[in-house]
Amino acid sequence: QVQLVESGGGSVQAGGSLRLSCVHSGDWNPKYCMGWFRQVPGNEREGVATITSDGREDVGPSVKGRFTISLEDAKNTLYLQMNNLTTEDTAMYYCAAGLSFGGYCYRLSPNYRHWGQGTQVTVSS
Repeated sequence: QVQLVESGGGSVQAGGSLRLSCVHSGDWNPKYCMGWFRQVPGNEREGVATITSDGREDVGPSVKGRFTISLEDAKNTLYLQMNNLTTEDTAMYYCAAGLSFGGYCYRLSPNYRHWGQGTQVTVSS
């Protein structure tokens, strides 16, 4: 069984920054993709950014240039550094893990088997 625990969400004003963390534990596969997804009630879950086990990233167009995904293997931790936040970034953010497809980590939520409970990010104007 795999556990994913997110932290770092909160409330911030537009233009501010937050860093989300996700610690994984349990029956971990070192080849797993990891990713950050976000969801607003009534909307589909959006793939924000993913990263392969060897560090290749895929960042979604709505956050490119503002958000950075990174892995710290020694701490079993995935990060999402979010800068220049806008009200459009308000959502519940989820950490996810799953197998790659052809060595690539797609930003598609059905590809991910393991999910954290989520951490809320609220950006005010």
